Amino acid sequence: MIDELQLVEQLKSNTNKEQAFKVLITLYKERLYWHIRNIVKSHDDTDDVLQNTFIKVYQNIHNFKGESKLYSWLYRIATNESITFLNKNAKKLQISTEEVQNLAIANLTADTYFEGDDIQLKLQKAIATLPQKQQLVFNMKYFEDLKFKDMSEILETSEGALKASYHIAVKKIEAYLTKN
Repeated sequence: MIDELQLVEQLKSNTNKEQAFKVLITLYKERLYWHIRNIVKSHDDTDDVLQNTFIKVYQNIHNFKGESKLYSWLYRIATNESITFLNKNAKKLQISTEEVQNLAIANLTADTYFEGDDIQLKLQKAIATLPQKQQLVFNMKYFEDLKFKDMSEILETSEGALKASYHIAVKKIEAYLTKN
């Protein structure tokens, strides 16, 4: 098993870059897929955003300074690509990003890759009512079980602010689920 520092060195070198990139994809593809999927909802859109994420990583690995963990950097790129995707869709459809997310949730039942039941669908609707940052924090903690320390690196926000966002998000989701 290759360690993160070796992998970064190989990714930055011209001799092993292709092979190292394949290793990187193997290591992080599934985790990043589910992270992106929690944001954009649709399987096909997730695949597109994931591909864009890996392209950005490939093109910008030389900018990675090692000040955070490699996976934190990857998650930050995936998060930014997901938000960019939602914003572009909203602009193209001339609707808000909230409406884009509501459309995606409405289409979840038709998505052959969505394995959730009515409760999962209701939870997704509740999450969609949250502001974007609270959605990110809730998804990262609830679905991906990330530590606040890691989220802090990814979202470049203090742990305290993230804990507060998560707590508020949980309260709002509970209220939504109680009402609906």
